[in-house]
Amino acid sequence: MDMHDLTRSLIAKNDSKIVMLVADGLGGLPMTPGGKTELETAKTPNLDRIATGAVQGASIPVKPGIAPGSGPGHLGLFGYDPLQYQIGRGALEATGIGFPLQAGDVAIRCNFCTLGPDGNISDRRAGRISSEDSAPIAISLRAIKIPGVEIFVEPVKEHRFVVVFRGPGLGGEVNDTDPQATGVPPLDPVARDEASKKTAEVAKEFLKQARVILKGQSKANFHTMRGFAAKPNMPSYEDVYGLRAAAIAVYPMYKGLAHLVGMKIIGSAQTLDEQIDVLEKAWDDYDFFFIHFKYTDSTGEDGNFDAKVKRIEEVDAIMPRIEKLSPTVLIVTGDHSTPSFMQSHSWHPVPTLLASHCCRPDHHTAFNETTCITGGLGQFEAKYLMLLALSNAGRMGKFGA
Repeated sequence: MDMHDLTRSLIAKNDSKIVMLVADGLGGLPMTPGGKTELETAKTPNLDRIATGAVQGASIPVKPGIAPGSGPGHLGLFGYDPLQYQIGRGALEATGIGFPLQAGDVAIRCNFCTLGPDGNISDRRAGRISSEDSAPIAISLRAIKIPGVEIFVEPVKEHRFVVVFRGPGLGGEVNDTDPQATGVPPLDPVARDEASKKTAEVAKEFLKQARVILKGQSKANFHTMRGFAAKPNMPSYEDVYGLRAAAIAVYPMYKGLAHLVGMKIIGSAQTLDEQIDVLEKAWDDYDFFFIHFKYTDSTGEDGNFDAKVKRIEEVDAIMPRIEKLSPTVLIVTGDHSTPSFMQSHSWHPVPTLLASHCCRPDHHTAFNETTCITGGLGQFEAKYLMLLALSNAGRMGKFGA
């Protein structure tokens, strides 16, 4: 019996409400030995107050020592073993913008780039071209025709767009064409298995035609293709947890992750305050709410310690609005750690806070990396967080006689 079979057999429905606030990349490190992390430096009176009646611990996104991408990090939080369910970036991007992927589709996340006269990449993101400028350029690629394959091209945001290939015999195992460097040419798409050779050939022809269409552009005169991915088959939150689940996110990728596990994407918020507005309006319509905040991650990746501190304080400041709704279970966590010190995702366990009327509060009166190490939840794999959420919400029956 796998974990989802177990939860299906124990589901007990009631009127409880669960809120999971994910501050992306929340965990951090000191910039100097013996110093404080971003979360320890931030002024977080609300999170610290909540911690006095809550239980906390450190979640391990995948396995000890593994630094996860955002996809595996979130799947673990949603209760899906990230080693069992592996989702490519293209599928996330496509579902995030509401594209209805079908079985057999291959989705690719594409980035506009700038090529110099020598054919080498001079800017991997085309000067971070604006969405207003990039959308019509992406749409111009709809002119590409390849026999035997249906092609969809959809703008996403700034330099990003999505391409979907639809047709028989397409596999999703194709290497990225982004060399992850400037001063070198884009790579050719190369299949990693026999079933994906046709996809690689289609991608090669797509790139050939795109080069002609884009050659007159000053910035976005070419593009790279990343995260080739077939549509994954995921059981839904309704199926495995008996929850009407909603996602309140800004970035397409996180909307895509939520959509793939059957969450309803609600609202069109762009700021954290607007996200809580959406939460308040939809409160009576759903049982579970996933709220995603991106900027604790992006500031960490930029190595901007002070900016990440301010972003954490932003999260703290909106907590009273969530508390006012009286959720049965409130969880604050991250999908992984992104220490400013490392300027990247890391393997470090993630501070996780859980408050409910029936949790067993630990002795801590603050919430940070140091306190979570000795918190009542201990160190646990993130894939078990949903089981804790359900039990604290009274939504799990007894196992066995």
